[in-house]
Amino acid sequence: MFYNPKLSKFLESYGIVLVVVVMMVVIALSRPEVFLTPQNLTNILKQNATLALVALGMFVVIVTAGIDLSVGSTMALSMVTLALASRMGLPWPLVLMVGPLVGIAVGVVNGVGLTWLRLPHPFIMTLGTLNAVRGIAYLVTNGAPISGLQDEVRYLGQAYYDLGFLAPPAGIPASLIVVAVCAVGLWFFLEKTSTGRHIYAIGGNPQAARVSGVNVDKVLVLVYVISGFMAGLGGLLLAGRTDSGFPNAGLMLELDAIAAVIIGGASFFGGRGTVLGVLAGVLIMGLLRNGLNINNVSSFWQMVLIGVVIIFAVWIDVVRRRASVRQ
Repeated sequence: MFYNPKLSKFLESYGIVLVVVVMMVVIALSRPEVFLTPQNLTNILKQNATLALVALGMFVVIVTAGIDLSVGSTMALSMVTLALASRMGLPWPLVLMVGPLVGIAVGVVNGVGLTWLRLPHPFIMTLGTLNAVRGIAYLVTNGAPISGLQDEVRYLGQAYYDLGFLAPPAGIPASLIVVAVCAVGLWFFLEKTSTGRHIYAIGGNPQAARVSGVNVDKVLVLVYVISGFMAGLGGLLLAGRTDSGFPNAGLMLELDAIAAVIIGGASFFGGRGTVLGVLAGVLIMGLLRNGLNINNVSSFWQMVLIGVVIIFAVWIDVVRRRASVRQ
């Protein structure tokens, strides 16, 4: 079989970007009068900002060959907690901090529980917190949504920056700025700091990382704190966009986040992946849903197609893993 090393390296580095471009072209050709409108393109970015934040947190976990099933429940608890803080009349800076702080608290529970209890896999710990945290969200709200948030909270989820030629409801969403700042910060952390390199090392070979002097338990706790923080921040954006905190928010969001990370080129086996790839994976998920919606595809068929895409992405990961082992 013909093999071109330069082409292979190019596709490995930029293949996911090419997939995004091809998807945009295909969708644009199918419904140009709908897809190419500034409002639709802006809505794609705004609607997937929450998923982007949660996926970035999930990415850090998956790099260590772990998983965090509690992110959807964490986001819900963050939303209802900040909504309660807003209703109590707390100053808006404190209200903005409540959601991320709740996420950090759940992340500490996940990380400490995983390392101190020596559970065989984070699936078990985060499956437990998935249910426990969701239950707490229902308990504190009696299962009812809390609406009427402060203007500063709504601003993050709803505001646009007018570009002059793209006036609201088209423009740059404020939520996109939040995602961009978090993505750049996470990229710098993973690529330019020793702790970031340790995270990749743990995913590649945790025993070798431990022998080389890496405090694996400490790093793992930090990883789950990052995941919880990003889920809490995602809850803040979603609460602002919907002007409410509701306890059933984020149902199945963990699966979308995992799918976006794997589609973006990260490996379930740990040790590989990029922030850019994760963002591309989120955009692919968003484009897929948007393309199906504007072409009036049944929501049931959407579930089927997205499931097939997830299976295909994981299969590609397995094939890539086998190929690297043979080399």
